[in-house]
Amino acid sequence: MSDKNALVQPDRGQKAVSIHLVDKDGLDKFRKGLAVPQRAALEAHRFDASAYEYAIIPEDDGWAVVAGVADAAALSSWCMAKLAEKLPTGTYRRVGGEPGPAAFGWITGQYTFDRYKAEPEEEGPRVLLTAEPAAIEALTAEAEAVMLVRDLVNTPAEDMGPAQLEAEAENLHRAFRAEIRVTRGDVLERDFPMVHAVGRAAGRAHAPRMIELEWGDPRHPRVAIVGKGVCFDSGGLDVKPGSGMLLMKKDMGGAAHALALARLVMAAALPVRLHVLVPAVENAISGNAFRPGDILRSRAGISVEIGNTDAEGRLILGDALARASEAGPELVIDFATLTGAARVAVGPDLPALFARYDATAAALLTAGAEHDDPCWRLPLHEGYREYLKSDIADINNAGSSGFAGASTAALFLDRFVADGIDWAHFDTFAWRPAAKPGRPKGGDALGLRAAWHMLQARYAAKDG
Repeated sequence: MSDKNALVQPDRGQKAVSIHLVDKDGLDKFRKGLAVPQRAALEAHRFDASAYEYAIIPEDDGWAVVAGVADAAALSSWCMAKLAEKLPTGTYRRVGGEPGPAAFGWITGQYTFDRYKAEPEEEGPRVLLTAEPAAIEALTAEAEAVMLVRDLVNTPAEDMGPAQLEAEAENLHRAFRAEIRVTRGDVLERDFPMVHAVGRAAGRAHAPRMIELEWGDPRHPRVAIVGKGVCFDSGGLDVKPGSGMLLMKKDMGGAAHALALARLVMAAALPVRLHVLVPAVENAISGNAFRPGDILRSRAGISVEIGNTDAEGRLILGDALARASEAGPELVIDFATLTGAARVAVGPDLPALFARYDATAAALLTAGAEHDDPCWRLPLHEGYREYLKSDIADINNAGSSGFAGASTAALFLDRFVADGIDWAHFDTFAWRPAAKPGRPKGGDALGLRAAWHMLQARYAAKDG
């Protein structure tokens, strides 16, 4: 991931191109304040202050930018992102106010993934100035966390397997002196049997593992973050069609979110005892692949009948959630690219949110709305538990009905979280099928900022 620290800098009066942000309500007043040549240039552009529209006008001995926004008094994260993508290399300053949250999109709008290009496009940075330098570090850390998710998800499975996810966890271990523990091999079969069963067919090259990090003062509230790390999903013996595998490099998107959120927590020294769990596997096909109809034992002692080998993510998360519960956390948050049903229900932009407690759900929804990372709550409806019944085991991993697929998957996970623990589950897409300002096509963080700002609001005042 390229270093974006220079993209937002303190305003010390350096020379910069002016950016005027104008909404439709303020357009007439803005026009009246312009000189005749400037007004003529604006008219030539047919500028009407629509969101993401911009025009170049003369100013003094140079030029300035006039950009349309939905509301000049309440900027969004993305309202200046198109400028960051399209304007020439240089330094820019908003006139008449600070960029505020728009500085986040200014950074993420300049993200590129060019790891595999022989001749990457070489463009200099577009720098935005702010008179609020104290906000730069936190804002940049948040943008870098989002771009970390993008980098990890965009990387093909051959270069982003279980070992590479372990390497990312090692980076956090070294950077923040976190404790790390990785379970693999025969011990994995004993301690995390469902992780082993799902990942064993991938062989030594992509051997399964459970990756755990612990960080922070043990006296602080314990928080667990869990991420689904299926680095490629063939569907197993219930094999996907070729078209269904095209995006399966992103099936470790939950792990990417968990690692990025952990980085934010550690970098901000949030007063929590953090436990990060990433079950990392490839769901492959070979002679020892687990089969439809198999009964798997789990770390929690719950027996699971396999109704579909392509419902593997919930299996590895079951072992991870059971392990997280054993330490008695106050809160567990998991991220997973879990179901197509969630995408049918809420589309690609909204992660489906499930939570045991209304207050936690409300806090996550509010944080997402306030920080341009909206989520949508779906139900943990008790009546749907019957869809997971098995005649010969405690539970089936695939619902018996075609209904409520996202809810039944969440209810499966709920069985592995100990009673009384505050738990929230994000069924996220981790992918953007079409580009939007500040959000290029490809891997993306959906639910990350909502979770991060909820954690800040919940724990930042509890230090000491």
